[in-house]
Amino acid sequence: MSKRDYYEVLGVERGADQKDIKKAYRRLAQKYHPDRNPDDETAAEKFREVSEAYEVLTDSEKRAAYDQFGHAGVDGQAAGAGGFGGAGAGGFSDIFGDVFGDIFGGGGARRHPNAPQRGSDLRYNLELDLESAVAGTTVDIRVPRHIECERCDGDGAEPGSSKETCPTCHGHGQVRMQQGFFAVQQTCPTCHGSGQHIKVPCHKCHGEGRVRETRTLSVKIPAGVDTGDRIRLNGEGEAGINGGPPGDLYVQVAIKPHPIFERDGRHLQCEVPINFVDAALGGELEVPTLDGRVKLKIPPETQTGKMFRLKGKGVKPVRGGPAGDLLCRVVVETPVKLGEEQKELLRRFQDSLEGSNSHHSPKKTSFFDGVKKFFEDMKP
Repeated sequence: MSKRDYYEVLGVERGADQKDIKKAYRRLAQKYHPDRNPDDETAAEKFREVSEAYEVLTDSEKRAAYDQFGHAGVDGQAAGAGGFGGAGAGGFSDIFGDVFGDIFGGGGARRHPNAPQRGSDLRYNLELDLESAVAGTTVDIRVPRHIECERCDGDGAEPGSSKETCPTCHGHGQVRMQQGFFAVQQTCPTCHGSGQHIKVPCHKCHGEGRVRETRTLSVKIPAGVDTGDRIRLNGEGEAGINGGPPGDLYVQVAIKPHPIFERDGRHLQCEVPINFVDAALGGELEVPTLDGRVKLKIPPETQTGKMFRLKGKGVKPVRGGPAGDLLCRVVVETPVKLGEEQKELLRRFQDSLEGSNSHHSPKKTSFFDGVKKFFEDMKP
């Protein structure tokens, strides 16, 4: 199944800047987050698709490669089960060298089969609750990866033995096969392109030079991180090959949905239900913030949708700047499960308003006046 265009996945233009890309990703990640869609496999797949698109388009090198070559330019580098496949693992000259070299017998500059290769980058998806993301925390994560085999020091040969020149390709890593009028050059099937043959493979790594391990890392999460932010741990990715440096580990942050607050950058939003008596007469409520409870004064005649701003009660951005605000949206709640006495009181209250609706309910009066005029204008 072919992949969708990354810009289409995020719903942004090809020239979109990092701010627009991050905003689009945050919106879609919250929409398709598995915690919000526990029984929807389609949402989980869309969440992975959105994360992959964001990973490529927020990396300048990967984005440039994608813009020029499409998915072929970043396949193996976008996040996947095996990590990123970092840039040091080959590059475009190697990609085209392998393709055209195999068909036309080489001719281009090729990397030596035993040259050091940088290890692949890895990604770890870390979910945080809102409180931990805002305040900052330290978490322990377990990351499976390949490390250099201690028994053979990454050589692949059993200690006391040595490698020998591959008898099939004579150290070239490639073999030439004649097919009619064409000579086709292919990777050596014996040494798999290394040019060397391990006569006695290491008993621990079986000749690979690397072994799999799961390592526990302590990661410091700075205060103010948000969905889409990445934390880079240098040298904590896959081990290099032939003495090459290790790759890096990228910790990708996603914020879990919160039962009360919704985050919008450095601001927080929440809904505050109030009864219609407090809405009509005014009152004082306690509302939650991430720092504790604060008093919120409700003025008389408050309507549903009224927004109250609590300065500095939002989030202090991870990249610096003042803390955002907490925006409290008032929702007037209609009482339920009323007793007969309560219903009678409301009927008497309603009767007291008869004949003066325009004074007590200006929006209602204005609405129905507009409806009346609308139908009168439709008459021939």
